[in-house]
Amino acid sequence: MSNPEPPPPPPPAGDGAPGESTTSGESTAAGESTAAGLLRTGITARFNPGSAALAVAAPVLALLFAALLSALALVIAGKPVTGTFQTLWKYGTTPHNLIEIVNKATTYYLSGLAVAIGFRMNLFNIGVDGQYRIAAFFAAVIGAAAPLPGVLRIVLMIAVAMLVGASWAAIAAVLKVTRGVSEVISTIMLNAIAGGIVAYLNAPGRLGKQVTSNQISTDPLPANAWFPNFQLHDGVMYGFVLVAAAAGTAFWILLNRTRFGFDLKATGLSETAAVASGVNVKRMVVYSMLLSGAVAGLVGLPVLLSDVHYYGQDFPVGYGFTGIAIALLGRNHPVGIALGALLWGFLERGSLFLETVRKVPPEIVTIMQGATVLSVVIAYELVRRYGLVQQQKRVAAQLSASGVEARA
Repeated sequence: MSNPEPPPPPPPAGDGAPGESTTSGESTAAGESTAAGLLRTGITARFNPGSAALAVAAPVLALLFAALLSALALVIAGKPVTGTFQTLWKYGTTPHNLIEIVNKATTYYLSGLAVAIGFRMNLFNIGVDGQYRIAAFFAAVIGAAAPLPGVLRIVLMIAVAMLVGASWAAIAAVLKVTRGVSEVISTIMLNAIAGGIVAYLNAPGRLGKQVTSNQISTDPLPANAWFPNFQLHDGVMYGFVLVAAAAGTAFWILLNRTRFGFDLKATGLSETAAVASGVNVKRMVVYSMLLSGAVAGLVGLPVLLSDVHYYGQDFPVGYGFTGIAIALLGRNHPVGIALGALLWGFLERGSLFLETVRKVPPEIVTIMQGATVLSVVIAYELVRRYGLVQQQKRVAAQLSASGVEARA
């Protein structure tokens, strides 16, 4: 029985007849087609016109809705809508007022950042107000007493403020991870406790002194411990704006370029998924509250180091609660928080002229601010839901098309 003949060897590459495809040519063509397809898919995903339109639609819709609600409030109050808005823009955009807006926005920005750190992990740090007040008080006391050169004294006060703010926030963090106490309840109560401690210590015979018949404050900071400001033609701009910008940059890098930021966002989105990936949720709660409290400790320093240079009974309060609104306005993004802080400062500064020029009650500006926050929340939620519906439709269409091709 004869053995079968072996199959003929394959022709060498390039020996095929003209017009015939070789195996190598088919693989090359398939590879080029696949690469081109992936490139087109990546470009389409990155430069999706629909996503870009939705990103623009949300803030535009929010501004229109806020303007509508503000106009309605003015009509109810019997004030001219067009004239009021013109006055607000005319006086709010003068060079001197723009400087004052930036100064106010510096403090608001730091407060918004402190709140946003907690929001990123679904933690509601309502205690920023108490954290920055007790931090600014101890920074003022230690800064006035420390026998250090000016620059070192400033660095020391910043470090003390961040440490005290983080320590005060740590109380709420420990209560949450060990006893399950809601951070909303604990931080609100800690605000009142912080205010009481500061009032007790800032008294004659303790850490304060009687400056005038109506004023009790800490010892004033020496001139070499004042934070350098920008002396402009139309006013003085806080030099602390640079520290605020650095804090915002660090916040963005932390969230988007570090493992800690990834764990922070993952825990906020789903604790179960975070635990499955090896994240210690309780530890992340403590770290997040410490970081939020440390940033909160900076909130009072622009006023302390760049303006009044002491902590007195008239030290501004309420910045922490304003930070909640600004964090919502900015969608917890450092750039959005900056825009929200500037808008808030613009409305507050403009309210002074609305009251004197147009006789508009200051409560109208409060309504404008609340309408703006409400509009942003509603607009982004509507846009988000619309985007989800459109995405579901696209997925359904792709599955339907794939099913038809499979049957064919």
